[in-house]
Amino acid sequence: MKNFLRFTMVMKLHRVATKKIKKVGGRKKKQVLKFNIECKHPVEDSIMNVSDFETFLTERIKVNGKTGQLAAAGVRLETAKTKIIVTSEIPFSKRYLKYLTKKYLKRNSLRDWLRVVASSKDTYELRYFQINENDEDASDNE
Repeated sequence: MKNFLRFTMVMKLHRVATKKIKKVGGRKKKQVLKFNIECKHPVEDSIMNVSDFETFLTERIKVNGKTGQLAAAGVRLETAKTKIIVTSEIPFSKRYLKYLTKKYLKRNSLRDWLRVVASSKDTYELRYFQINENDEDASDNE
């Protein structure tokens, strides 16, 4: 009997909760996603050009499985001096930007010297690999 009463109470609560959810559900806000790719060090050392990287991204970013549809889908690329800003009104993956950045570095033979690091929730940064010469010297002496 106790189990039956618990079951009926739970079902009543469940019905009330589902009715409230249906009434509350309205329009979703348009979510604007903004990602940055910081290229400060390679651009200052003049081993990379930001405008070339921007054109690469413009040609390669796929929207709904097709390239060349950025403006129609609401994806914008902006270039600052050493930074590329990607703004999207549709769902867009930060990980996809990392993939394309690595692809660009590989094509320009920069992948051996640069790596892509997430410096914050919405920012990637291109950094040089750190090579510790002291560790190599110590292992050679042994």
